[in-house]
Parts: sequence; structure tokens; C-alpha cells
Amino acid sequence: MSDNTNDELFEKLTPLQYHVTQEAGTERAFTGEYWDAKDSGTYRCVVCDAELFSSDTKYDSGTGWPSFWEPTDTSVVDTREDRSLLSVRTEVVCSNCGAHLGHVFSDGPNPTGLRYCINSASLNLDPAADE
Repeated sequence: MSDNTNDELFEKLTPLQYHVTQEAGTERAFTGEYWDAKDSGTYRCVVCDAELFSSDTKYDSGTGWPSFWEPTDTSVVDTREDRSLLSVRTEVVCSNCGAHLGHVFSDGPNPTGLRYCINSASLNLDPAADE
């Protein structure tokens, strides 16, 4: 879990970043900074800076959120059942700090068949990390 206190996170994060990562919120489709980004690099957790996803696994899912077919390592994210919207979904959280990232679905491309649908507000792109 994060070493940051709730007050520190409130000061560190924008209101949208806080809402998404700490209150399991969702940004509106097609509004996030990275939904259509084509830049190379590593996407990191906005809360704890953990490496989460590589631009090499990012693809255009047409959903309006950044989508990846796998994390940088299976240990960097955790999943849990989410029944918040009258359906069962699989929530994705940062395994280091517990920040809500988004959801994972089984309608993604090969080789995994997964679509990690992640909020831009939970990510920071580190362009140097993929060099």
C-alpha cells in the first residue's frame, strides 16, 4: 500500500486523479490524456510511480480509454471482482499502492485476449523508460 496519507494524496493529485485512484472513479471516455497517445514509453502509476504498462502493448480498442493487452509484469497489478454497476466486472488496481486503475475484459487482441481498459488519470507516461 501507498506510504502517502489521504491528505498527502489529496494535495499531490488533481481532483480527477484522486477521484479515479482513491474512490474508484472513471474519467469520461475520449477525454483522458492518453486514450489516443502514440508516444513510446512506460505508463506508471500516478500515485506510487510503479511501472504498469508498456506502450508496446497499447492498442486502439475504440473505447475512449487507454487499452493494453498486458501489464509489464503480472505482479504489478491485482484484480478483484467489481459489482458496482449492476454487472460483474474485474477491477484492476496497482499491486504496490492499491490505486484503482480501471478494469480488464476478455475481448482484447492476441496474444493474451485481454483488454486492460485503464483511466488516463491513473497513469503517467515515462517516455525515457522504453529506450
